Amino acid sequence: IEKLKNIYYEAIKPDYIVGLSIGTRPDCLGEDVIELLKEINKIKPVSVELGLQTTNEKAAKYIRRGYKTPVYFDAVKRLNDAGIDVVTHIIIGLPFETTEDAVKTTLDAVTAGTNGVKFHLLHILKNTDLEREYNEGKIECLTLEQYAEILKQCIAVLPPDIVVHRI
Repeated sequence: IEKLKNIYYEAIKPDYIVGLSIGTRPDCLGEDVIELLKEINKIKPVSVELGLQTTNEKAAKYIRRGYKTPVYFDAVKRLNDAGIDVVTHIIIGLPFETTEDAVKTTLDAVTAGTNGVKFHLLHILKNTDLEREYNEGKIECLTLEQYAEILKQCIAVLPPDIVVHRI
């Protein structure tokens, strides 16, 4: 926690810095980290970006997300209670997911209390299990048109006060 404190306070020190945005995993937010962020939030606005990706547990396990969905819900609640804005990352096009799964993940993030979302299209990196399975024809990627249609449905369920940070 001391290392984080030093880094964060150094980052917000200059007058031209107007806030602190941190990207992390929901399972990396112990109470000591939340308290530190709450302390900094009194000086300059803090927002935390959390990688949810999906609330479909089969897809989450497949991508080795490493934590169960309730961990995300708990992290958002604790951040909200501390007065810290949350931006949630959602991946569209994960294996084993349907359009309905993507829309449900979006609604789940809203229900949890996210203040914003970043939608990502699944991309496949070289030399990964995902690339191997793609090359073997075990998984398919969405077309631009398919992605746009799913994205449209996800955005349609967002309340007007939720900020879309990325599509």
